[in-house]
Amino acid sequence: MPEQSIGRFAAFSFVDRITEIDGLRRVTGVFTISPEVSYFPVSLVAEAIGQLAAWVAMSHVDFKFRPVAALAGDTRIFKVPQPGDTLELEVDIESCDEQAIVYRGRARINQEIVLELLDTLGSMLDINEFDDPERLRHDFACLTSTGRDSGSFLGVPRPTLHALQVAQDGGVNGCEVELSVPTQAAFFNDHFPSRPVFPATLLLDALLQVAQPFTEKTVGCQVAASRITNVKVRAFTAPGTTLILFAQSPEAVADEPNTWCVKVGARSAGKTIAGAHLYFSTTHSLESNL
Repeated sequence: MPEQSIGRFAAFSFVDRITEIDGLRRVTGVFTISPEVSYFPVSLVAEAIGQLAAWVAMSHVDFKFRPVAALAGDTRIFKVPQPGDTLELEVDIESCDEQAIVYRGRARINQEIVLELLDTLGSMLDINEFDDPERLRHDFACLTSTGRDSGSFLGVPRPTLHALQVAQDGGVNGCEVELSVPTQAAFFNDHFPSRPVFPATLLLDALLQVAQPFTEKTVGCQVAASRITNVKVRAFTAPGTTLILFAQSPEAVADEPNTWCVKVGARSAGKTIAGAHLYFSTTHSLESNL
């Protein structure tokens, strides 16, 4: 199927069925990663949890608002899912009204936790700015009854990164990379139909891809992402935007052996629009592979 032919409720939707809604307290659902998907970044697991929370939030406010801009205080990564895996999604809602939803959630595979979100807040915005509320009502009814066919999501392109270089930012050594946001992509059909926005979780994936090799080169060993904190997205990114992604030099975490924290962010037109702290832990020495 050509990428551009994939429409809403398929191109960037990560809930196949909502299995239980316990009022405004707890909601569960499932999403199966198609075996045909070659690239499923771990940030999309967080996206799946967020979308499950968003469905309940939209329903609660009668599809007048939807959570869009999110703040994630703490994301803990335990395992990277693979094509063919089924994510078992859970969300615990702390509060929800027409201004915001506050929640925490987790994803499991075969009852083993793979990612956990803590201290997450989604600001509610006018739903008409992003999608058709009647179509969303229909989609919600589908998810809470028969569910949609799994396998609709066929993947996302890897981020296009250019010009890796060592930079000086306020006296701090780091690296900078240019990210070219595509002008057209299937995920814009779903995120969002009325106002295309580059997903924050894809931006986070690009930041991870910048920071991980930079960290490995700096500390001299292979590392894996283990935690993400202080995620803040201050502005929407439109199709065709050029972003400068930056990562500062990794700093050892005092109370966590073999773990480093890297401050990352994104700039657009000279203004910082997003930031986070990425944590990487040792897997094994690069020298062992030489």
